[in-house]
Amino acid sequence: MKVLAINGSPRKNGNTKLVIERVFHPLQEAGIETEFFQLGGKPVHGCTACGKCRQVKDGRCHIKNDTINLAIEKMLEADAIILGSPVYFADVSTEMKALIDVAGYVTRGNGHLLKRKIGAGVLAVRRGGQLHAFETLNNFFLISQMIVPGSSYWNFAIGGPEGAVLLDEEGMQIMQTLGENMAWLLKKINA
Repeated sequence: MKVLAINGSPRKNGNTKLVIERVFHPLQEAGIETEFFQLGGKPVHGCTACGKCRQVKDGRCHIKNDTINLAIEKMLEADAIILGSPVYFADVSTEMKALIDVAGYVTRGNGHLLKRKIGAGVLAVRRGGQLHAFETLNNFFLISQMIVPGSSYWNFAIGGPEGAVLLDEEGMQIMQTLGENMAWLLKKINA
């Protein structure tokens, strides 16, 4: 079993990474393989709805989008996917939105390639806008026919400066519980 986490923050070692790492702890303790993929800060291109991916049917975007194609490849190999983003203007980062649009168009147009995989969104937020961003992530999972596990509250941790999410005890406990629930679900599905 393998869980892929994609970090949509351009701050490679920022709060979003810390939130993802907290979800990883119980997964790793349960013997589940984890992989971290840095998306934020890399050159990506949003979907232009050119339709080439649906004509060629190779599970790839056909505009120059190497980082997104690599992310899609890794998503297809994983049993579960965590999408992590900072909250920017009450939504996900630009890179994360590009991934959602392109991966959604490609995978749905190639036979619903993410169907029945587990999907969880996590957020690092300074003050507000997290519920709209959380909905953006969950809408991607749900339209992709993925299974979305819950936690003890919505999956976000609060903290402005780098590292401040670690001071949000409830937020970190939410991530811990999410990881535990994902591990349980993965074991049930793969029993």
